[in-house]
Amino acid sequence: MTDTARTRSTAAADPASDPLLRIADLTVDYRTGRRQWTPAVRSVSLHVEPGEFVSLVGESGSGKTTLVQGALGLLPAAARIRSGAIAYSGVDVTGWHDRRMALVRGNYVGFIPQDPNTSLNPVKRIGQQVVEAVRFNAPRTADAARHRDAALESLRTAGLSDVERVFQQYPHELSGGMKQRALIAIALAGQPKIILADEPTSALDVTVQKVILDHLIRLREELGIGILLVTHDLGVALDRSDRILVMRNGEIVEQGPVRRVLEHPTDDYTRRLLDAAPNRHRGRLEPTSGRRPAAADPPAVLRAHALTKTYHLRGRDQRRELRALDAADLLVREGTTHAIVGESGAGKSTLASILVGFATADAGTVHVGDRLLTGLRGARLRELRRDLQFVFQNPFTSLDPRFPVRRIIAEPLRAFRLATSARQRTDRVVELLRAVALDESYLDRLPGQLSGGQRQRVAIARAIALNPRILVLDEAVSALDASVQAQILQLLVDLQAELGLSYVFVTHDLGVVRLIADDVTVMRDGTVVETGRAEEVFRAPRHDYTRQLLAAIPGTRLAAAR
Repeated sequence: MTDTARTRSTAAADPASDPLLRIADLTVDYRTGRRQWTPAVRSVSLHVEPGEFVSLVGESGSGKTTLVQGALGLLPAAARIRSGAIAYSGVDVTGWHDRRMALVRGNYVGFIPQDPNTSLNPVKRIGQQVVEAVRFNAPRTADAARHRDAALESLRTAGLSDVERVFQQYPHELSGGMKQRALIAIALAGQPKIILADEPTSALDVTVQKVILDHLIRLREELGIGILLVTHDLGVALDRSDRILVMRNGEIVEQGPVRRVLEHPTDDYTRRLLDAAPNRHRGRLEPTSGRRPAAADPPAVLRAHALTKTYHLRGRDQRRELRALDAADLLVREGTTHAIVGESGAGKSTLASILVGFATADAGTVHVGDRLLTGLRGARLRELRRDLQFVFQNPFTSLDPRFPVRRIIAEPLRAFRLATSARQRTDRVVELLRAVALDESYLDRLPGQLSGGQRQRVAIARAIALNPRILVLDEAVSALDASVQAQILQLLVDLQAELGLSYVFVTHDLGVVRLIADDVTVMRDGTVVETGRAEEVFRAPRHDYTRQLLAAIPGTRLAAAR
């Protein structure tokens, strides 16, 4: 009997009453000093039954991924299992060495990692990568033709069509959703009884996310596979799961059936996660100081007309054109938020870059108030940018890691010579920190000493240092956890009410749009397919694509329980 067959027969011999996966009182530590260990997972217990969909929910740093790595025997060298047990169908695998655990991975438990762009080998065809997984888990007597047939069947089971073509393609030739399905095919190659999925849809557009999650549900129903989904998105977990476990600081703080957790949460942290979910709110957030005054018909502060942008791409012995923008129009009313919504490749970021003068359009015009931005260069463009500032998507890369907060925020003041003395700059920086709900204790901290939410607050403070009229925010909250995202959105609403700012808010998330936008423009393939007041677009969308985006927003159960 082969090692693979022996592993399978051992699992099969166990009583049917054993769950597919049982983790009991598991504690995992990381080495943080020469003789010092810090716990990342603390006495965690969970189980997954056949055909059950269980979600493990928590924000960044909660210990979710460490728990999954421990269950798979994939902990890094700096980590150790201090105590507890991990068992698959009653077989205790705690402490098994990697070669022995490799017989469990694929054969019994399939793993779907988070990012297909880093998990798939870019220089190997998709078929070759699936065949490798099949070959590892198949009997040694199977020939190459059988391996190929099994790989094609795995691709079909993962929901891919035209599998012969996909089999021959490289990862870069597939969309994000197709790459994630290829990872699912690899996970299914060993015909596992349980799948562990670590944030498998967090890098995908909302419509693609829905397709992938729908397929996981079908696999559970048709094959009886148990699924443990690791996610930071409570809306996704509530919509899909039989049971939910909420994790914080390495501990399970709440667990139970979806309905009980949704309607009767017992932990304050769970209640805060529920309250932070966009679908928990009916409409736009109000300033904490009270309702904002509504102007009858605010004038346009930013106008874009018929913007067109084409990129000329060169490939192997061929050239092609990509129309990133196709006669796109946009009108932003003073003191309001205009959201630009669409999936990856819709042209949102290209439009935002043209609006602030980072890129030039092939045709069309942009006006800031009565001033024409299109065609401006040098000092004239620089002067106009005082009224038009940009907040980038990722606070971890948009701040110079070498500079303290005081220098980062003072950068535009120094560039435009608005505060000539060090004392004046410091006073203005402290004023800006307070505007974003931070205090002077942050002045000398480096970006690496700040949380994600604090970094984005610093980025916003820098953007408003010149008292601009308009902020363009490109996916400014998409990299943040749900509770931090809610705080930043409330901050933006408060700043708008206090300073009269106008926002262009670029996002792929219509759930967030509901909380902050007055007007919405929906884009697809470089074209504006719908624009209008936010409440009208949500209540009665006119375009099929807008309806498709709205239907894919996770958190249906949250909205129903609202």
